[in-house]
Amino acid sequence: MTRFIFITGGVVSSLGKGLSSAALGALLQARGFKVRLRKLDPYLNVDPGTMSPYQHGEVYVTDDGAETDLDLGHYERFTGVPAKRSDNVTAGRIYSKVLVKERRGDYLGGTVQVIPHVTDAIKEFITDDLDNEDFVLVEIGGTVGDIEGLPFVEAIRQLGNELGSERALFVHVTLVPYLNAAGELKTKPTQHSVKELLSVGIQADIMLCRSEHDIPPDARRKLASFCNVQEDSVIPALDVESIYEVPLSYHREGLDVQVLRHFRMEEDAQKPVNLSRWEKIAKILRTPEGEVNIAVVGKYTNLLDAYKSLNEALVHGGIANKVRVNLKWVESEIFESSDPVLSLENCDGILVPGGFGERGAEGKIAVARFARERRVPYFGICFGMQLAVIEAARNLAGIKDASSTEFGPTENAVIGLMTEWNRGGTIEKRDDGSDLGGTMRLGAYPCRLVEGTKISNIFFNQPEISERHRHRYEVNISYKKCLEDAGLAFSGLSPDGLLPEIVEIPDHPWFVGVQFHPELMSKPFAPHPIFTSFIEAAVTQSRLV
Repeated sequence: MTRFIFITGGVVSSLGKGLSSAALGALLQARGFKVRLRKLDPYLNVDPGTMSPYQHGEVYVTDDGAETDLDLGHYERFTGVPAKRSDNVTAGRIYSKVLVKERRGDYLGGTVQVIPHVTDAIKEFITDDLDNEDFVLVEIGGTVGDIEGLPFVEAIRQLGNELGSERALFVHVTLVPYLNAAGELKTKPTQHSVKELLSVGIQADIMLCRSEHDIPPDARRKLASFCNVQEDSVIPALDVESIYEVPLSYHREGLDVQVLRHFRMEEDAQKPVNLSRWEKIAKILRTPEGEVNIAVVGKYTNLLDAYKSLNEALVHGGIANKVRVNLKWVESEIFESSDPVLSLENCDGILVPGGFGERGAEGKIAVARFARERRVPYFGICFGMQLAVIEAARNLAGIKDASSTEFGPTENAVIGLMTEWNRGGTIEKRDDGSDLGGTMRLGAYPCRLVEGTKISNIFFNQPEISERHRHRYEVNISYKKCLEDAGLAFSGLSPDGLLPEIVEIPDHPWFVGVQFHPELMSKPFAPHPIFTSFIEAAVTQSRLV
């Protein structure tokens, strides 16, 4: 029997509902249960693929090619359960589906309304495409009271009534602020938030109370009394040093036990829980054996959520090497007018992540040249790989005007727009007039590794790997020979040999560029091999300087 846990948020945004959902999923998984996590996003975009990182943060890509909310990255990192297209839906997709059915005549001439048609579509999404999971955790984006979120809240209210308390649980994540001037915690915002939730027909069963200060017993009793929940169901969600300590923190506060008791699973609640995975990770993060300094040179460094998975994958690489990774976020445009040595000389490794557009590109090319000439470990991801190839074309192969068609017409298009590629035996085609939404090469694709290369050694001589992609432009295979003659090795290719996936410089301590996004596959308990190797190279570099 599948049970559903609905996670809502109140008072303010950015309380960490996604992290709370992921941590609860990890706790249930540690008790031996099969879990799945889903996200309902109330905005009208069909998906976040065309949204600015400054507005939405990172776009997380699944194996099946869905562009989704960044919270799905949390879900995967904490549970290891691969997310799918069916695990994230927006209001845009829901309304599109309803309108297509209306145009087709599926409603038999009836008036199409939010209730029941939109809410039914939301409920169908929540309950479809499951595989005998014990628990499905469903996070509702935004905060209770947002006008665009009302259909989603109404849908889970209906579903809660239909399933009954033995199969449905409502967790409300809220804020208990501390006022320095008054010297006390204030419970009133939470009371109002729970009242707002109750006004739309949902009684919270468990309250996760975010706070920077301990919540004393009298405050918990007050919250329980005013919000109509049991005192044991008021769970403090206090700040911790690392997000990977959250499952341990929630377990200490009894969250997983309260969830099981709600579902009348007392026997399961009494069984021991295996949290050794999280205890080991927390110990390494608290007491590392050393540290390295990594410069991340990007164009969205003012909003680090734009690089959420990247940030975490670097931490995972540190965990694998038992070192702390100190990140220095650097805006790439500064290198178009200044020498990289001024900002990068004390760094043990340089990473240039993915991105779109010409802004800051020349700065990233300068950074790739700096890393190549100074023999500093360099890791280029997607756009970072393409710009490293342009740098090699210009300064090693002598193609002075080498560029990308992403920046405009060029005679030496070392990087060009992909027009077709093979996906599972089917040829997918695009052109420069296609809509931006959903036109990229998205999702997991195989990559054949060249034997004897650094990347082959990193993957323990596996002949083929599978990695997630998100890009429109590709290294032009026709330049392969002249670039290899100049010293750049193509160490990974698509199975048909037409799409370059990985480049490296063999006589460099560590210089690797990949077309895919390995950060999307990394987990704290299973760090991605390339990030593990990159941080290992940075450790070696730190001992040389």
